[in-house]
Amino acid sequence: MNKHTERPYIILGAGGHGAVIADILYQCGCSLKGFLDDGAAVGTEIFDLKVIGAIDDCNKYAECLFLIGIGDNIIRKIIAEKYPLEYGTAIHPSSVIGKQVEIGCGTVIMAGVAVNSRTNIGKHCIVNTKTSIDHDNNIGNFAHVSPGATLGGTVSVGDCTHIGIGATVKNNITICNDVVVGAGAVVVKDITGPGVYIGVPAGRIK
Repeated sequence: MNKHTERPYIILGAGGHGAVIADILYQCGCSLKGFLDDGAAVGTEIFDLKVIGAIDDCNKYAECLFLIGIGDNIIRKIIAEKYPLEYGTAIHPSSVIGKQVEIGCGTVIMAGVAVNSRTNIGKHCIVNTKTSIDHDNNIGNFAHVSPGATLGGTVSVGDCTHIGIGATVKNNITICNDVVVGAGAVVVKDITGPGVYIGVPAGRIK
């Protein structure tokens, strides 16, 4: 369940990711005030919500909770650091969250996700559709685990790291900050340097 559902949410970013967050919040019974977006005209409609201003207008809405509806990890981090607002969470009601799971502010858990016990998920993360995160994982801040990815037990994922669609990370693996694991890649040993890793087994390409 989302916390503070009695307070309205504003979503920063009115693109596809922002629309998915709005849908999750609606399904959780939350109240939404609208979107703030620098690239969409005021009055633009997404579902029955409207863009009500630019992102820089966020400080006008102290009564609201916020979520950043932007998929890019680095942009999400820049916005969160520039605007120290009160951020909520969005957790889809179809997700399964185990005992002693900690979920940081600003994080979004999408439909069909399974997060097993004693896992910590950081701030402003995206845990995307039908991902599987096993027990005792540690997901850093501003990370993104893409649709259909599978993480075994006792996996550590660094800040701003992106695990691609359908990727697999075996148990007892550590992945450092600022890594991109490509779609369908299989990570079988620790990743200790930033870069892009693809293939089976995953290897660094840049």
